[in-house]
Amino acid sequence: MIDSFSPPEGQTIRKRLPIWVILAAGVILLSFLVLLVLGLQKSNVQTLTLGSKVADFKLTTFDGSQVTLKSLQGKTVLINFWASWCTTCIDEAAILQEGWQKVGLGGQIVFLGVDYADTEPAAKAFMQKYSISYLNGPDLRSALSQQFHISGVPETYLIDADGTLRGIKIGPFGSAEELSTFLEQKSGN
Repeated sequence: MIDSFSPPEGQTIRKRLPIWVILAAGVILLSFLVLLVLGLQKSNVQTLTLGSKVADFKLTTFDGSQVTLKSLQGKTVLINFWASWCTTCIDEAAILQEGWQKVGLGGQIVFLGVDYADTEPAAKAFMQKYSISYLNGPDLRSALSQQFHISGVPETYLIDADGTLRGIKIGPFGSAEELSTFLEQKSGN
């Protein structure tokens, strides 16, 4: 006959959880806390809004030169995020190049192309195919796209001579007239 043990009335037996269950729960809790902290850090990053000052940045161009926003102070800066794999970027490439030739060559407006999530050979081939002659560089470690909080490509930002954000264009420019109207926002009028 097998004796079975039963606790006295009103008492229960406590079973211990296996160690792997305790460890798994600890890992899940720690992961949640890490994600929470990272989320709070991102929420402390100032989002860009029209009229806000743009923090200085550095862009290393495909030819190896470096451009900073501070070095362009006193000039209007148009920053266009693009990629060779982006079909709508193809549509606006000629419009941006034409706009650059009209207004940028005078020296008071600077166009900066920022190649996003792309390979250098594909980006250079894109620039050559569409005769892009204004400054362009890769977004190394996505630093600029994070600073500008881009949601996709193409996106274009207009910064006035004092470093204030004056325009945001999500999506491609459809015409030279649309680009010209966008550039007129440079004074904040």
